[in-house]
Amino acid sequence: MEGIVHRTVEINGIAMHVAEKGPVDGAGTGILLLHGFPELWYSWRHQIVGLAARGYRAIAPDLRGYGDTSAPPSVNSYTVFHIIGDVIALLDALELPQVFVVGHDWGAQIAWTLCMIRPDRVKALVNTSVAHIPRDPSVSLVHHFKHLYGDNYYVCRFQEPGVAEAEFAKVGTKNALRMMVTLRDPQQSFVTHKDWHSTGEEIALPSWLSEEDLDYYASKFEKTGFTGGINYYRCLDLNWELTAPWAGAKIQVPTKFIVGDLDLTYHYPNIQDYIHKGGFKNEVPLLEEVVVLEGVGHFIQQERAEEVTDHIYNFIKKFQ
Repeated sequence: MEGIVHRTVEINGIAMHVAEKGPVDGAGTGILLLHGFPELWYSWRHQIVGLAARGYRAIAPDLRGYGDTSAPPSVNSYTVFHIIGDVIALLDALELPQVFVVGHDWGAQIAWTLCMIRPDRVKALVNTSVAHIPRDPSVSLVHHFKHLYGDNYYVCRFQEPGVAEAEFAKVGTKNALRMMVTLRDPQQSFVTHKDWHSTGEEIALPSWLSEEDLDYYASKFEKTGFTGGINYYRCLDLNWELTAPWAGAKIQVPTKFIVGDLDLTYHYPNIQDYIHKGGFKNEVPLLEEVVVLEGVGHFIQQERAEEVTDHIYNFIKKFQ
């Protein structure tokens, strides 16, 4: 990872840590990489190097509440609009009127909303793991998951401040991260609080993640705790209320979507029909391609790093 530059940018009332590599003077070559939970800029380390080698300026921030970026104490400071405000302010600070955007997990959700409300700032989008689901005016996402999976589903369990943090603390930061990154069965993901507890057995890391990688993540989450990242989930109901003006809005940005066939998000009820039989295309009219990687779980940009980098490059180069 030689040549990755780290800096702190004061934007939107917070201090944001940004990692980047690549030419800073290339017009139209900026790529903004948005991570998910429980991740950091580091989740994009392979793409930063790979895309910079192809002449792009790859920019990966620690999002609000994560890593070396500020973590405001109020839960309500983590709505999708706060996060998008950070993104727009960062682009302004970097003097980038328009960028390519790549998102994963929560970063994908943020990217979908960014493209919905500020498409002028996005040249093209590559999103991974989380497909765009239109807002249901009759029920919020938290209540939808509660109906499907019950109160102990992790999204529902995350809603009460302090509960998830206490349970993660019981097993320790590194063990909690180890359990999350090694989940492979989409039918038995860490969907209930019981799955967060250690069995006392050492969990072997996958080949795509080293102990040194895990140590880096753990060092940051030990410093910040998980609260900042979990607060994104605690704003889901508020996000549902705040996004009412965009009900029915389409994503009008050229888009490519990539998902692993072992990802929990690819096994929600009816999601595969939605993705492959026209519903997704209806909501994202400029969707050009859907890629399903076989044998790949949730952390797709790390598990299939080179392949995902190639998919990103092969899509965005068309818009140069």
